[in-house]
Amino acid sequence: MRKNDIQANDILLALVLLTRLPLPYLPATAFQRQAKAVWAFPLAGLAVSLPAALAASLALHMGLPAAVAAGLALTLQVMLSGAMHEDGLADTADGLWGGNSRDRRLQIMKDSRIGAYGVIALILGFGLRWSALAALIAAAGVWPLPALAMLSRAAMPALMSALPNARAAGLSQTVGRPRALPCMLAALLAFVLSLPLIGAAALAAALAMGAAALGLGALAKAKIGGQTGDILGASQQIAEIAGLLTLLVFCS
Repeated sequence: MRKNDIQANDILLALVLLTRLPLPYLPATAFQRQAKAVWAFPLAGLAVSLPAALAASLALHMGLPAAVAAGLALTLQVMLSGAMHEDGLADTADGLWGGNSRDRRLQIMKDSRIGAYGVIALILGFGLRWSALAALIAAAGVWPLPALAMLSRAAMPALMSALPNARAAGLSQTVGRPRALPCMLAALLAFVLSLPLIGAAALAAALAMGAAALGLGALAKAKIGGQTGDILGASQQIAEIAGLLTLLVFCS
């Protein structure tokens, strides 16, 4: 297979893993590269955030307030991603705080039911994202949105590489543990593509988002011995919030 074909398949594979977009059929051999395709995770963030940014921009041009534009942007992102990252945040909160042992925490995280910790995490997560995004849109427009979406998804491969899988089955185990190179490529790709959108603030945002993701990773390592798909989803959400707050500080 030619290099260009491999890269195209990696991008499609990243979209299959992280979005609910209608996509062409991928051969079974393409899924053998799941751990290598993590370099394209930021492009999945771009795919779900670009329509959201355009919708928010349209709302502003129609005279709607920034809070409404931010709400529309969040709604589209949730729809296009299948709410998988939000689901990971809820399961992570339930598991890490609801169990008193490693096995019990993993069991809770696998349970499809949502508990009090998960509900609280979703409320606080959406509340922070909505209010911060509304303030950011009012101050700097809609284009920081794709930058944050790309940078937050670049944090996921880093955790996948740095931490072992906490369980012997699940999405993260299926994808595999990537090597350092595709993780570095994901970070570089997200950073380079973010520069035209948020300028020098991209470095501060990337550092804050990386620190937030690593903090969650350290907590997961202590409580369940590694990472799971839910931990990775939660890392995207926490990193995005950290990035939003960092950019708001720059705007102020």
